[in-house]
Amino acid sequence: MFIISKLFWMIAQPLSLACFAILAAALAQFLRLRRTGLALSLAAGMILFVVLFTTSGSYALQGLEARFPRPQKEPTLSCMIVLGGAFETEVTTSRGGIDLNQAADRFVEALRLAMAYPQAKILVSGGDGSLSGAYEGDAAASLRFFSAFGIPADRLIAERDSRTTFENAAFSRNVLETNGLSDCLLITSAFHMPRSVGLFRKAGIAVTPWPVDYRTSGKLDLTLDFTQPTLNAQQTSTAVREWIGLAAYYMTGRIDTLYPAP
Repeated sequence: MFIISKLFWMIAQPLSLACFAILAAALAQFLRLRRTGLALSLAAGMILFVVLFTTSGSYALQGLEARFPRPQKEPTLSCMIVLGGAFETEVTTSRGGIDLNQAADRFVEALRLAMAYPQAKILVSGGDGSLSGAYEGDAAASLRFFSAFGIPADRLIAERDSRTTFENAAFSRNVLETNGLSDCLLITSAFHMPRSVGLFRKAGIAVTPWPVDYRTSGKLDLTLDFTQPTLNAQQTSTAVREWIGLAAYYMTGRIDTLYPAP
């Protein structure tokens, strides 16, 4: 399932679909299937226009981010679960260090909470999610990150085997039981929280959602936007991937509802 999902996403992401449609259109023209070639060309053009020059991706992300609002007050905190995906593990594997990517807020917020609640345990769930399996995961890189800011090693628990969000939940359950932990904060990107909560609920793990890493202002309308095509494409890709993940997990019975809610 892991390999299938990786290969599927290589094809299904919006810019890949547009590229394949253009290639198919060229082949259709070569085979003198002009109507087919024209239809494929129009489809590719429409995908590119929507992805690059509208706020559709950010608008879709905005809905995901609003699904689980962060609690107004910080709860009594004894443990937190931080989902991986914030380290550039290809870089950290070869160079060491603690290079972070756009999801860095997951660990910045975990560090803030760790300093505010010195009794809290920190479970980082994240192994090597690459197809090659040649890199260290976020759990391994996070040990350097937290230790660099003076967080004692005995507060850290590294779950190093998970490669997907489904495995994050499944493997974290065993780790939590082994360490006698329960009712933890769940820290991950806001757009990723619906799928994550759905999986943790299915695994029988009670968590308090603590969303971070917001990618939108929360006040966007669905409109044209010619000012930032690269960002629009990135936002659309992120939103499409998350919705595909929700649909796939729901259809395979890994979450109980298509769109988990508080």
